Amino acid sequence: MIYKFKSKAAGDVIMLAPQGDQILRIVGKVPAVQGIFEVADMPAAITAIEQAVAAEEASGQQGDAAADRQTASADRIGLRQRAWPLVEMLKRCQAEGAVIVWGV
Repeated sequence: MIYKFKSKAAGDVIMLAPQGDQILRIVGKVPAVQGIFEVADMPAAITAIEQAVAAEEASGQQGDAAADRQTASADRIGLRQRAWPLVEMLKRCQAEGAVIVWGV
């Protein structure tokens, strides 16, 4: 499955199911074929994603890691990169008072 987040205030954001499911869970939504981000819910969604990104990055920086482990994590695409387009979309839509929908 592919998520295609759409709004009148921003370009479409497309995500594969695993990443879309992860982000929807982070913001407190149940992954579903169809859904909506209401404008009133956008500040909480942005905050939740930013906190999840910070938590992921903090857990990746703890402890002494071997050089090969550091290289592997540097090549890995993290939540920050995957979530950034949706966070930017949420911010733009919040500013313009536009909802975001998917699956419609």
